[in-house]
Amino acid sequence: MNLSERQRKVLRRHAHTLKPVVIVGRHGLTDAVVAATDEALERHELVKIRFAGCDRTERDRLVRELARRTQSLPVQRVGFVLTLYRRHPKRPRVPSS
Repeated sequence: MNLSERQRKVLRRHAHTLKPVVIVGRHGLTDAVVAATDEALERHELVKIRFAGCDRTERDRLVRELARRTQSLPVQRVGFVLTLYRRHPKRPRVPSS
């Protein structure tokens, strides 16, 4: 599933007031981080993740890996903060269109 630019715009607007709920620290993408992100996506659909202690190329790799492992879509990344989206199959909460 891909997001259109219009859907990304709507999701960015909803994410604007959110605070990061998961922090990826210096140990990188551990199973605990993936599990916490997966749980947050299950509850909220749209979440922010903060990356700490890694350079840009490492963040790019971690973003791709985290999105793949949680089956979510990156909405945007600004500096050290990533916004991910995964639509809830039965009870969608965030309008994506």
